Amino acid sequence: MSGSFDESWQEIQLALRDTVGEPTYGLWLAPLRCVGLDGDTLVLEGPHEVSAWASSRYGDALRAATAAVLGRDVAVAVEPQGRPRDRAHSVAPPPADGASDPNPKYTFEQFVIGESNRLAHAAALAVAELPTQAYNPLFIYGPPGLGKTHLLHAIANYVRSFGGGLTVRYATAEDFTNAFLAALASRSTESFKARFRRVDVLLIDDVQFLERKARSEEEMFHTFNALYDAGSQLVVTSDRLPTDLAGIEERLRERFAAGLVTDIARPDRGTRLAILRKRAAFDRIDVSDTALGVIAEGVTTNVRALEGALIRVVALASLEARTLDAELAVQALARAGYAAKPLGSVTIAAVQEATCDYFHVTADALLSRSRGARISWARHVAMYLSRELTDHSLPHIARDFDGRDHTTVLHACRRVASEMTGNATALADIEALTTRLLA
Repeated sequence: MSGSFDESWQEIQLALRDTVGEPTYGLWLAPLRCVGLDGDTLVLEGPHEVSAWASSRYGDALRAATAAVLGRDVAVAVEPQGRPRDRAHSVAPPPADGASDPNPKYTFEQFVIGESNRLAHAAALAVAELPTQAYNPLFIYGPPGLGKTHLLHAIANYVRSFGGGLTVRYATAEDFTNAFLAALASRSTESFKARFRRVDVLLIDDVQFLERKARSEEEMFHTFNALYDAGSQLVVTSDRLPTDLAGIEERLRERFAAGLVTDIARPDRGTRLAILRKRAAFDRIDVSDTALGVIAEGVTTNVRALEGALIRVVALASLEARTLDAELAVQALARAGYAAKPLGSVTIAAVQEATCDYFHVTADALLSRSRGARISWARHVAMYLSRELTDHSLPHIARDFDGRDHTTVLHACRRVASEMTGNATALADIEALTTRLLA
């Protein structure tokens, strides 16, 4: 999208806020991204759960706001993200310089802190406050949808606001690669190097995209060295540990691992509930805490899925003119393929019984002091699920596991969360048991 049209899209967004109100805008229209203007059609993209509703319910508002800003009538097309478009009708390409502006909504204030992301948040904030003096490089890894990109944007927004003139550049690894290939084709590599090497803070998202892209890897390696030698700050995110990026050369993996490596794991139930409360408050949604509790228990995968589930619940309430309560939340999640029960309906005893059955261990073995790998893992999983799916405190859970100390439960939860990040079998175990317990 050109710079001038980018400004027009911002004006359109302001007009939409005035037309539909902040709560409606935040819930249904804020997630939309402007792809560009294709002839007389404004092309927008949005998450699957909001795109159809935004188009059908707020199509007139979108067209009116666009006409008011552009001074002429245009059609508006809202497409689900990821839907392939005909090359003949493709619209504005990514920025030619390979960079993206940070999302102003992604700030440290809007990031919900929990046990699963506390260290990553603290490290990112330290880097934003004192670039190069805290952790350099900072490498944040974890599954998609847990907040890695949010933290990168938060760093960029913070440095731009309080960095005293420091320059910051955010780009995905895909953007970096595309910009580098374009520079090679146009023989403008020196200009490319200047854009990525003459900055004080460089933020690269989803670096796993560089796997098996030899020339882009080499350029990233030299960019990394040039920035590091110049005293600039680097922050990188990935879905895996540096050592697990098998398709990337060892010398680059070593650079990534040279500073602080920290993970973001799946949020626990308390954090999920806090995320939903903050989103509901931000969008001014009047929803009961018990309904949020149902969503927090039923959706355990990632933050994106969690917020998408909230949107589904709100949509059902709007369509059927019903109150946003726990019963409605259960029904909405069931229609979306989630199994959910009201908050507090899962007991520690139920978790222990399901875990014993799943792993084929006895209740005595589960509660024993045995350190055998199979029994120990089953016990840790049961402790983790007890914390995730019940209302009980760590001390209470510890007592129900043969009088153990609450620090034992905390250690078990951290171990399981860590295993879920890089171990597909562990993740499958947790998801299968969670589905069974919430069915």
